[in-house]
Amino acid sequence: MKRSSKIFLKVAVFIGGPLLTLFIFLLPMVITGLSRVISVSAYLQYLGFIGLYGAVIPFLFELYQTIKFVGYTNRNEALSESSAKALKNIRYCGITISVLYVIAMPLLFLMADGDDAPGIILFALLVILSTSMSAVFANVFEKICHSNRIS
Repeated sequence: MKRSSKIFLKVAVFIGGPLLTLFIFLLPMVITGLSRVISVSAYLQYLGFIGLYGAVIPFLFELYQTIKFVGYTNRNEALSESSAKALKNIRYCGITISVLYVIAMPLLFLMADGDDAPGIILFALLVILSTSMSAVFANVFEKICHSNRIS
């Protein structure tokens, strides 16, 4: 891999730390605040917690696998079997997060409709798009690793 690609990947991984902090501390405040504002979401508050924190677990695993993949590329083992396995795990985590947010879209739509805030839906669409893109790129890299191992 090029040096600039490695640096970009490292920066993306280190952005995940503050994002994790945001998930842990800010999401409960957002959900409980919405349950006070919107009467419908008070009943769905725990479902929101399950959905959002259910997406945090694959995110953390995906972040760990990305750190492992960066380590493999630093040791010039980007085309090895272990890097292909890490890429496969990244792909599965990206798909899992996307599916969880697609399932949570009706709940998010109810919250956005009651609070008259379309930003919630745009945020969910951004998460779905970005995790789907990470899954696609991991799949492409995995295919490159596989084709280079066969050759």
